[in-house]
Amino acid sequence: MNCIAKLVFASLVGAGLFAGMNVQAAQKPAAASKPGKAAIASSHQLATDAGLEILAKGGNAFDAAIAVGAALAVVEPESSGLGGGGFFLLHRVKDGKDIFIDAREAAPAASRSELWADADGKLDSDKATNGPLSAGIPGEPAAYVWLAEHYGKLPLKASLAPAIRIAREGFSVYSRLHRSIDRRSAVLSRWPASAQLYLVDGKAPEAGSTWRNPDIANTLERIARHGNDGFYRGEFASKLVDSVRASGGIWTLEDLDSYVVKERAPITLNYRGWKILTAPPPSSGGIVLGEMLNMLAGYDLAKLDQVHRVHLSVEAMRRAYRDRAEYLGDPDYVEMPINELLSPLYAAGLRASIHPEKATPSDLLPGYMPPGEPEHTTHYSIIDADGNMASVTKTVNLTLGSGFVVEGTGFVLNDEMDDFALLPGQANAFGLVGGEANAPKAGRRPLSSMTPSMVIGEDRVGVIGTPGGSRIITMVLEGILAFIDGDLPEKVVANPRFHHQYLPDVVSAEPKMFSRETIRALQAMGHIVNESERTWGLMNMVSWDRKTNTLHAGSDPREEMSSAKVQP
Repeated sequence: MNCIAKLVFASLVGAGLFAGMNVQAAQKPAAASKPGKAAIASSHQLATDAGLEILAKGGNAFDAAIAVGAALAVVEPESSGLGGGGFFLLHRVKDGKDIFIDAREAAPAASRSELWADADGKLDSDKATNGPLSAGIPGEPAAYVWLAEHYGKLPLKASLAPAIRIAREGFSVYSRLHRSIDRRSAVLSRWPASAQLYLVDGKAPEAGSTWRNPDIANTLERIARHGNDGFYRGEFASKLVDSVRASGGIWTLEDLDSYVVKERAPITLNYRGWKILTAPPPSSGGIVLGEMLNMLAGYDLAKLDQVHRVHLSVEAMRRAYRDRAEYLGDPDYVEMPINELLSPLYAAGLRASIHPEKATPSDLLPGYMPPGEPEHTTHYSIIDADGNMASVTKTVNLTLGSGFVVEGTGFVLNDEMDDFALLPGQANAFGLVGGEANAPKAGRRPLSSMTPSMVIGEDRVGVIGTPGGSRIITMVLEGILAFIDGDLPEKVVANPRFHHQYLPDVVSAEPKMFSRETIRALQAMGHIVNESERTWGLMNMVSWDRKTNTLHAGSDPREEMSSAKVQP
């Protein structure tokens, strides 16, 4: 137990503060028939349709997870793809197994901090975010192979077929994709293969034009035929390594050959009779989510007015995000006080420091700089006709990752190395100051905020997640609480959002989140409220009501291409 937890526990025992904590054990789900139909929600209609197509051919939720993910790799390259990685939270009906598949990118063996330093010893943000030196070893291809071999019903070739067809036939460029390529066009122009894939006469393809990508179709076909050997070994692996190293990167054939996905136990939380499954490290999401829920479990939020509910939520966010930066990293390399951080007793100690009517200035808490993370990620949620579930969040980090394409592959490499604390004590491009717990070392996986989750009650089950960088965890928190309060996915994903992450000490809010009266009341408590001029996130959620045996699907209305469908 860490020293902070010991002190908190001792004070709680002495003061009796944990007596009467309002935390209930999760109830077992009520017996119910199979859903009989399926529901999928993703950020693009072609991806949602790809998943439904595979289900119609006899596949299960895990086959559909491959199909949706691969289709997104084709149509949404700004957010994820074969050059990136992700987290796959699964529930399998036949044996009740809950599993978390970690396909996060890994640091090459040659990683050492000085590689990302400039002549003055400071972090060179260009090296950290652009080009092959910024790229970790991708995990997404290995995840699809693993899913097909261990959880799917169909051969990998079948599940990848829709994505391959979309890549060859082409799809219409939508406005978000156009804007993303335009924003990164200067970086893409540095490498001929990147410019050839993403630019037309040096510019982003126009919205509404047709974009075909036969190279990624060929790559997907190679993975379909040969599995991991078609990507991580042999001729294709040599091509990746040679190109990366020729442009300043440090990959080796051994780095690719040694990459494996890792099965981990999900974080299991109990909140007022609801069981919540969520992401363990190297995601910080489940720990931070658990801390916030444990603190909020001590209040009857349903009986509070909006001002006090927001105030208490912000104070819980503030304290959990502070702990995130201090303690968390790759569980294969870093010892973390997870049990202590998720203890209701620790939450009670944190709760005791919350004034019911006044904000706690963040500079009064122990000092630490939290990360600010890029928001260009994707999430999709699936429930199949048998009740199997998949909650998947995946990314290439920045918009279009590193901007670097190996000629003939059809995909951009990630820039996940910047999610490490590349130079201890120095902020990365997004504000991260870290140390040994998140330093780049051979095979280590960087800390993430991705929080694919499932919320399971006696009668209702929800599958939820979102992109959004450092805001991911608070969005998932607010989505889960809204679902528990009775909102259907269609409303959960559309609700306005607010956020606090310890530093900066500001409550961010989407437009129309708060009334003028609410803002004045929060300011009177000492909160600084920043009404954003933009929205954030791209949440996708599906749910199953066991009592009525009905499915619902909600896709975020903030994005024009979002698609949520229940199988007819």
